[in-house]
Amino acid sequence: MQVLGIYYYWVFAILLMIGFYAVIAKLNLVKKLIGLTLFQAAVFLLYIAMGKVEGGTAPIYGASAAVFSSPLPQVLILTAIVVGISTTALGLGIVVRIKEEYGSIQEDEIQEIDRR
Repeated sequence: MQVLGIYYYWVFAILLMIGFYAVIAKLNLVKKLIGLTLFQAAVFLLYIAMGKVEGGTAPIYGASAAVFSSPLPQVLILTAIVVGISTTALGLGIVVRIKEEYGSIQEDEIQEIDRR
């Protein structure tokens, strides 16, 4: 039963490995960007899962709870989501420019054109 209690970490590990595999093994640049986005989502999930305190409430002034959850992980993840979206948009823009220049978004074809 203890293994099922930490299923967030299993999901984190699976998403991380799928994203890592896509970045390393795929030749299509868009698929690499999707893998990078999955990798980022896995890290977001890890931070959010670690930030949850069992039985904790929001740190609101005047609350009578004994245990509070820190809002810092959520704030950091909100910032990371904005940065992740920006880097994905920039990456897609670069892929569009590569497609215009080389006529392909396959990594091996682009390298072959560069060798000539």
